[in-house]
Order: sequence, then structure tokens, then C-alpha cells
Amino acid sequence: MTSRASLDTLRASLRPLLDERSPADALASYYALHHPPDRTELFVHHDDAGAAEATHRASPPGGETGPVIGFLVRARTGLDLFRPLVTFRADSDAAARSLFRDGLVAGRPAYLTVPAKLGQWASRYLKVTDAELHRLYRLNPQRYQPQINVLVVSSASPDGLPRCEIRSGEKASAVAGVNWQSPAFAEVYVYTDPAVRGRGWGRAVVEALSGLILGTGRMPLYVVAESNTYSIRLAEAVGFEDTGFREYVGQAVRNG
Repeated sequence: MTSRASLDTLRASLRPLLDERSPADALASYYALHHPPDRTELFVHHDDAGAAEATHRASPPGGETGPVIGFLVRARTGLDLFRPLVTFRADSDAAARSLFRDGLVAGRPAYLTVPAKLGQWASRYLKVTDAELHRLYRLNPQRYQPQINVLVVSSASPDGLPRCEIRSGEKASAVAGVNWQSPAFAEVYVYTDPAVRGRGWGRAVVEALSGLILGTGRMPLYVVAESNTYSIRLAEAVGFEDTGFREYVGQAVRNG
């Protein structure tokens, strides 16, 4: 059974599947519920339909379907102009397979990021390359004790999100910014030029940015590959703590 609805209607239907206050659901909540409408497509699966899908470009539903028990979101982001970001939730093999069929274009790569427990279905039905596990860190305000660094300059990115950097001449040698922010969370990114590592500049910009995020009432999150020991040490030095949640990420392609 297929249902069609506006994006707002779809978003309302899948809210029960997400906990917006949980770090584990933070990324999916942002892209499914808050990402700009003109860059978001949602596909939903109903409990009484072998394969039910909907996109926000269609007309309101007729009420003929059961509750939503799974969804897939496909979002265009500034992180990768050529690959959409894709995440999903499903409670069964059939739901995952249906969502992949309806929400992914065959032969077109996507950047997939899902909770580790859902990686089994992605690896079963999609061709996933460069797969790895990412750790999810959350800032502990009690451990957060920033040190003022006069070299740090704060500004706003073109989309209005906070950004902190240390420049060396005309070059930004250490930069921290926000990948996305929801009402509850903001995901931090950081880049440090290898030539200046060891000076504490990466830590300085992340500390400054974290303070700006806390000032908005949001909680900073930090996502890092398990193999990236430098970035892990930086996060822990600032006061981020491992939540224990793991994300399965990689380039995914549906073959047919």
C-alpha cells in the first residue's frame, strides 16, 4: 500500500520513531525533521503495507495506511555536493529492503550513516564501500573548562552557523564549525593543519565553539572514526565523553 503526503505530514508521522533528546537519534532527527524542505526527501514504511513509500512533493494521504514503522531520509547537504546523505530506521528485513528500493536510486552513490545495529541490512542489500564505525561523543559540561586563546576568532558560516578559527597568515590553520544543528544538539567538526598539530590550536577552536553552542541551549556532539586517535584525544581533552553509540558509515549503492 502506498501513501503520499506533504513533508510536514510525513514528519509528524515518523516523530514517534525518534527521540529528539537522545544523542543516538540526533542526526536522524535533524535530517528527518529539521533539514531544509527543498533539500529533503522522506520515504516511509507502514506496518500494514509490504512496501509503502511517500515523498513530500505529493498530495495529502487518504488515511488508508497503518502507522509508520520505518523511514528513510535522503538529504542534499553542503558536506558532499555529489552524494546525498542517507539515514534510515527499520524494524525488519522487509522494511529495510522496501525503503532501499523506494528511497535509493539504483547505481547512484549515497553517503550512508546509520546506527551500527542497522548496518546488517545495509551490507546485505547495498554495495557499501569504505565502511567504518564512528564513535559518538557528547560534551560533559562538568568537564568542560575552556582556556581562553587570544588567537581564536569567532564568526558565522554562510548559513549562519557558528565557526571558530585560528589563522596563520592568509590560511586557516585550525577551524571548528557546525555540520548541523537541531533544537537540542549541534554536531561539531574540526580541521587542524598537520603542520601546526601539537600547538593546541585544534583544542582551542573546539573549546571556543563548544562554548558558543552551549550558549544557544544546545548540546555539542562530536563524531569521529574509531581509527582517528588524534581526533579522539582532542575531543576527550575538551570534555567530550563517549556515549557508547556507534554509527555505521560508508558509500552505499543500490545495484538494482
